[in-house]
Amino acid sequence: MPDNRDLIKQKKTWESTTVKKVTDRFPERNENFTTGSWLPLNRLGIPNYEDKTYMDKSGFPGEYPYTRGVQPTMYRGRLWTMRQYAGFGTAEESNERYKYLLNQGQTGLSVAFDLPTQIGYDSSDQMSIGEVGKVGVAIDSLKDMEILFGGIPLDKVSTSMTINAPASVLLAFYIAVAEKQGVTKNQLTGTIQNDILKEYIARGTYIFPPTPSLRLITNIFDYCSKEVPKWNTISISGYHIREAGSTAAQEVAFTIADGIEYVKAALDTGMDVDVFAKRLSFFFNSHNDLLEEIAKFRAARRIWAKIMKERFKAKSPNSMKLRFHTQTGGSTLTAQQPDNNIVRVTIQTLAAIFGGTQSLHTNSRDEALGLPTEKSVQVALRTQQIVAHESGVANTIDPFAGSYIVEELTDKIEQEVMEYITKIDDIGGMVKAIEKGFIQKQIQDSAYKYQKEIERAERVIVGVNKFTAKEEQPNDILEVNPKLREVQIQRINEVKENRSNESVQKKLIALKKAASTTDNNLMPLILDAVREYATLGEICNVLRKEFGEYKESIVL
Repeated sequence: MPDNRDLIKQKKTWESTTVKKVTDRFPERNENFTTGSWLPLNRLGIPNYEDKTYMDKSGFPGEYPYTRGVQPTMYRGRLWTMRQYAGFGTAEESNERYKYLLNQGQTGLSVAFDLPTQIGYDSSDQMSIGEVGKVGVAIDSLKDMEILFGGIPLDKVSTSMTINAPASVLLAFYIAVAEKQGVTKNQLTGTIQNDILKEYIARGTYIFPPTPSLRLITNIFDYCSKEVPKWNTISISGYHIREAGSTAAQEVAFTIADGIEYVKAALDTGMDVDVFAKRLSFFFNSHNDLLEEIAKFRAARRIWAKIMKERFKAKSPNSMKLRFHTQTGGSTLTAQQPDNNIVRVTIQTLAAIFGGTQSLHTNSRDEALGLPTEKSVQVALRTQQIVAHESGVANTIDPFAGSYIVEELTDKIEQEVMEYITKIDDIGGMVKAIEKGFIQKQIQDSAYKYQKEIERAERVIVGVNKFTAKEEQPNDILEVNPKLREVQIQRINEVKENRSNESVQKKLIALKKAASTTDNNLMPLILDAVREYATLGEICNVLRKEFGEYKESIVL
């Protein structure tokens, strides 16, 4: 058998350079990593034979092409951020849930907003009837945001906000709350989703057409690169693409194609790729097929690194690193035998960790029935904590590397992804592919095929089409107070009575004027309006009048 002395030598070089630079500043969690029976665990496994493709395809963690991870020590240095996506009802109720989660050991907040907030309507708007506070927290003005983060120091907590069309307004609310706490913008850490293209594809909470939407996104890139440098300005999301029914390869392909479109839009405004690209982040789904999911995450990192280096000529390593948050698969959860969902979420958690995620949300057992209860959320968080501290999987990096099947799947997913990206390029880019319905049709076809397999019992879903059982109706489902809208309307009225309405109008007029041309960055003007307690709906309505509203085309 050929030896691998050259690879061993390269590993020693990696340890004495890339790894040492990190461990000198951030030591690993333990001095000695061992199994539960005290067998020593190496930081990284490599082939025990000569492999001429190893460095091109896999390399070392923290080095191009990042297949094996974006950090040299991965979880040996620091565990992933444990987030639980939460938000419901009023800001007061959600604030209580956040404090509960932080007390349970959660290490980052992840905010869910209700549908009116997601599409830029105040709770008092007629469009909001029946939806206030139901799938997330209702945020109408800076007052709600002050309550939402009351008693939570924003210089100590990383916050992720799942908001897209009005992302600039919610980010402005967050910055303004931090200022009131005495926290400067350059201290803030977190992420806004801010990914409008996948809304046109899979989710539907859009407001404006693509061109002005991309303007708002690049305005945020530019503003944050100067004012909020630790903030992740976008979370390019495959999660909802997968939830809509895509395959694993389609999830990666369409997400990365969205990323390409955002990079192109930023470059078209004159921004430097090595300034904004280091704050791009991604958001993926974790499904039940353990080996495919591990391969998916590894392939995504490799593909993005190559695209940033070869297509966009990025020079900084940080511009090539695909950093991502993962959420376990909501669409995989079943209303039947909901306790089975704990097992599903555990498998999906392992896939995300083996795949090298930077942060993770684990779904609760009862989410197919309604909003999760505190008890269910605690079990979901404990799932992450048990995997982190008891399973041993965080003690070595990329442990499935070298598995014949995982490496083969990684290559296959990469190949299929690149075929899709080539097709999208041929169409003229992601915006044109969306407008033509190409992306939507691909997802619809995959979703239909998947569903037909379930209906024919060719794909077994335990408790649904096999191993079923007679069950009693659950009685511990969390429900939102139907009178919540009245509470929010009262608060909006109080805000308008106590603010300077003259100042608000001046700020809104300035925003309208700036939005009518393409010369101005709108973020400072939105922040000015927010500080005067202009409501979300007032700001978005100004932009609606200037930008228009997007109308979905039907794809059959």
